Amino acid sequence: MRALFAFVVAATVFGLGAAVEAKVLITIDKSTQRMSVSADGEALYDWPVSTGRAGRDTPGGSHRAFRMEKDHYSKEWDDAPMPHSIFFTQVGHAIHGSYETQKIGSPASAGCVRLAPENAEILFALVEEKGVLNTTVKIVGDLRVALARGNARSAARETDDNVRPSRRYETYAQPARPRYGEAPRQGYYVEPYRDPYPYRPAPPPGYYYERQPYPQYYRW
Repeated sequence: MRALFAFVVAATVFGLGAAVEAKVLITIDKSTQRMSVSADGEALYDWPVSTGRAGRDTPGGSHRAFRMEKDHYSKEWDDAPMPHSIFFTQVGHAIHGSYETQKIGSPASAGCVRLAPENAEILFALVEEKGVLNTTVKIVGDLRVALARGNARSAARETDDNVRPSRRYETYAQPARPRYGEAPRQGYYVEPYRDPYPYRPAPPPGYYYERQPYPQYYRW
């Protein structure tokens, strides 16, 4: 009887210990290219990330982190730096910092999950404190959604370039014709320029609108 009572007490204590054991959940959404981090059920961080590009997609599903390296260099990609790496697959996928911060927020990696270096350092410290084996990496979403969103943004920028003032210098020269802004050669005249966006405001001093048609020169 005493043995049974001791067993019940030990099981209860062990169960309580497991219940209060620290848990870290890292959720990565490939559709939005964002990561959310929670510990013990409390939401802590939400950061932009860069998951695998087309042809190198980051594997979806739920994974358990199992290894950490503060200063890791990729043997597969010419010793590329991977600071504060947290590995979650046996084939080498990891969450790590990246110095190519201009690409974070869109799919660009070879399969890993890239973070800004300062965010990767914060996450590394949290996982180190709570325990790497207590950390779950959950990857959801669809790469195709992020790629479609990126293509839409590129198309919007392309259209916006037609009406946005710019200081960029461009030369509109053609063989045997005067440069843009110069008087035409003897025997030529310039057709008046017709603005394709006649209702847009005039650009500020020192600016011009890009992608204007080259002025047409005609012979008399």
